[in-house]
Amino acid sequence: MTTLPLAGVTVIDFTQVYMGPSCTQLLGDYGADVIKVERPKVGDLSRNSITDESGMDNPVFLSINRNKRSITVDTRSADGKQVIHDLVARADVVVSNFRSGVMERLGFGYDQLREHNPRIIWASGTGFGDRGPYRHKGGQDVIAQAYSGVMWRRESEDIPLNVYPTTLCDYTTGMHLMQGILLALLARERTGTGQRVDVTMYDSMLHMQMQEACMQLNRGREINWAAMPLSGVFTTTDGAVVMVGAFKENPLRDISVALELDEDLSERAEFSTLDKQFEARPVLQGIFRERFASNTTEYWVKRLEDRDVLCAPVHSLETALDDKQTLVNQMVVRMEHPTAGTVRVLNAPIGLSNTPASIRRVPPRLGEHATEVLAEHGYTEEQIATLRRNGVLG
Repeated sequence: MTTLPLAGVTVIDFTQVYMGPSCTQLLGDYGADVIKVERPKVGDLSRNSITDESGMDNPVFLSINRNKRSITVDTRSADGKQVIHDLVARADVVVSNFRSGVMERLGFGYDQLREHNPRIIWASGTGFGDRGPYRHKGGQDVIAQAYSGVMWRRESEDIPLNVYPTTLCDYTTGMHLMQGILLALLARERTGTGQRVDVTMYDSMLHMQMQEACMQLNRGREINWAAMPLSGVFTTTDGAVVMVGAFKENPLRDISVALELDEDLSERAEFSTLDKQFEARPVLQGIFRERFASNTTEYWVKRLEDRDVLCAPVHSLETALDDKQTLVNQMVVRMEHPTAGTVRVLNAPIGLSNTPASIRRVPPRLGEHATEVLAEHGYTEEQIATLRRNGVLG
């Protein structure tokens, strides 16, 4: 088997819930040895975030913790701190997503850990960073949506403010955290020294809006892609279609043909330019809604595609997971877990032709690998047994 790109990289993973674990799972998928440090008896918060027949090995936890080894350590005790220091001394990366200052209070801040290993890359994902008026706030997806302006932005002001139902901020920040770690590893190859990597949910959400922000900062006006006059989501007789009337010389003409209208709406004076279409958006959207409601999703998608108008049926997640494209892309894979049984999860989304992602370990049971990991770091059976008796390993 071809050596995976991150083979030989050891990651000490303090992360929990979603943002951090999504980052460290991808590192593991591409070869890193990820040692997941969990709290004794409790573990990662996502082990207990839902009620499930598999208990701590529930689907939420299993979805983002493969290719990791679990060790439970009481990090408040002197012996527990020593265990962490011993792990860090031989590691490449330390990752956490606690509130700002927590790692420092535990004795595992960057300046504290680089004394044990100058090559260590210390990566932190927080809500807002360790400076500024929001530094004390916890990093949580919905909070980041609200502060960053993402939650405020919607198709029109008459639509109630709402929470985006997928953890958009957590995932985006987790991917930025992974990118930061990879950049730091590349830099270390050239310099021989590690560095600190800081990523915040707040910055990630602002950065996601870079086009909108540039327009606001330089022209004082808003870009709202959901409010484009020739785009929208429209109900059909058996579902819904999303249509994007853009990237064509005269999209309204093609939409008029596709929707079997009696006239080419682009020839009307009130719809003749994009600015006028914005002004007349309520009228145009009303026409579109009426036409879409007269036939099926399949019918309208074919009509629009025949005119090269961007469109798609609106799928549920259940439908998307069963889609032929999902199968072709091999995005659903199976794992055989010792307690949860056969588990289907999503594959890594980054395709590498020579060194693709692999599942080498199923998500760990709480503390499953403590003996194995400590033995690799020079601990004797007697020392490990003593740590267990004293509650250091949970």
